[in-house]
Amino acid sequence: MEPVTLTTERLVLRAPTVADIDAIEQACQDPEIPRWTTVPSPYTRKDAEEFVRLVAEWWASGAETLWAIYVDDKLSGMIGLHHIEEHDTGGYAEIGFWMTAESRGRGYLVEAARAVIDWGFADLGLVRIGWRAVAGNVPSARAARAVGFRYEGLLRQALTGPRGRDDGWIAGLLVGDDRTPVAWPVL
Repeated sequence: MEPVTLTTERLVLRAPTVADIDAIEQACQDPEIPRWTTVPSPYTRKDAEEFVRLVAEWWASGAETLWAIYVDDKLSGMIGLHHIEEHDTGGYAEIGFWMTAESRGRGYLVEAARAVIDWGFADLGLVRIGWRAVAGNVPSARAARAVGFRYEGLLRQALTGPRGRDDGWIAGLLVGDDRTPVAWPVL
């Protein structure tokens, strides 16, 4: 699959390229990003180079779709649909994201997530998009809730990353769901 660029009122989402390596490396120095994601820590230029290379492979194979989020031509975060599965009854993917420190709290993530979700349901034919986060990642949970995900539970020691095993919150969004936010017991 060829990379797709998505645009919203304030954002441009496009596949990261070699021109983004320095910005990705700089953004991933923020300790909050590796704290809640599988991003390596310490994060090096080599990590950013490998990430950009992998993103191109994932797009080409259709396994994953990742976008760099840009506000006024400045890298503000990353968002993607991971573990894309196609089935006769419709597909599944899992959304993942991070934002730079200066871009948090401005509504950019929710705006980007809506665009990615809409694209996934319409263009990939997904019927379900999942969300997972390390238990305690309240900002991620708030963003997922804001775009309509329904909290589905706690997975004990189910998430693995550089730190080892963590408990994880899970949520899901179905293609036909009303995306009005509902109460989550963890928020």
